[in-house]
Amino acid sequence: MPDMLVKLYDLVELAPVLASVQQQGIQIRRAMAPDKERILSWVKEHSSVAAMGEADVCFSHTPISLFLATRDKQILGYACYHATAPDFFGPTRVLESEQGKGLGKALLLSCLHAMKEQGYGYAIIGGVGPQQFYEKCVGATLIEGSTPGVYKDFLGAHS
Repeated sequence: MPDMLVKLYDLVELAPVLASVQQQGIQIRRAMAPDKERILSWVKEHSSVAAMGEADVCFSHTPISLFLATRDKQILGYACYHATAPDFFGPTRVLESEQGKGLGKALLLSCLHAMKEQGYGYAIIGGVGPQQFYEKCVGATLIEGSTPGVYKDFLGAHS
C-alpha cells in the first residue's frame, strides 16, 4: 500500500469536527499513560500485534502521540502519529459499529493538527488503506513509488 502526503498548512478547522462527535456523546482525547495497557490490549484485539507495537511507541513521546475516541469510558477508536517514523500518521482504527459517525475524521484531524502545532508543514500517511477517505478528509495525495516505503523491512503482519 502506498503512502500519502498531507499539507498541514491547509487543514480544515478541528473545532467543528470535534463538536460534531461530542454531540453524539463521544470524546476525542489524547491518551494518558495510566491507560496504556488497556489501550494496547484494545489495539491488539481490534487491529493487530503490529499496530499494538506502533501504538506502544506513542507512549514514549511527550506528549503521547495517540488520540482516542471514547464514549462512557469505552474505547471506540484510536489514531497514532510519530509511531513508525517521525512525521507519519497511523495506525488508526474505528470500530465497525461506530464508522460513518465522523470519528475517523476527528481522530485524523486531531493527530494532524498536533503535528502542525509541532512545526511540521507536511505529514505522511503511511501504507494507506482507505485512500478515498484521506483524499476527501484532508486532500491527501499519493506519493509515487512509496510501496513498501519505510515498511520494506517489516517482518509481516502477525496476529
